[in-house]
Amino acid sequence: MSSSQPLSYARSQIILHWLIAALVFFQIIFGENIGDFGRALRDGTTPEMITVVLGRSHVIFGITILMLMIARLALRIKHGAPAPVPAPKVQDFLARAAHNLLYVSLIAAPLTGIAAWFFGIREAGAVHHYMKPAFILLIALHIVGALWHKFVLKDAVMKRMLSSTAE
Repeated sequence: MSSSQPLSYARSQIILHWLIAALVFFQIIFGENIGDFGRALRDGTTPEMITVVLGRSHVIFGITILMLMIARLALRIKHGAPAPVPAPKVQDFLARAAHNLLYVSLIAAPLTGIAAWFFGIREAGAVHHYMKPAFILLIALHIVGALWHKFVLKDAVMKRMLSSTAE
């Protein structure tokens, strides 16, 4: 980890945050097509072109999310992260727990998807499928937390992921 804690995230960390967020948003909105695509392949039928495109995109974007998360973790080790703002212990715990669950989910979802799609592990597919509502909940909590900091606490937490003083 870096020897001093930065005031904001590095530009590369910010870019990865928003790129991963966009890819996850795409996966949540259009991810259901992977089931139709998989069934068509399994049954030997010809899926509609949009099903093929969205199904393949889901696989490619999932693998991309995994690779970007590995890069993001490496950058976090290299650059560190801004110190948490002073907060009550319960708020600090909840923020840390939500972030840790997001990080774990952003790695577990692609891994379970890969296990299901490429290796046919049905249990992994079931876990992968149920991660969607978990992601929606975690993302909602993340957004509510960011807005809480911006509009209620009126601190600069949100700004740290919007502009960089590092790199």
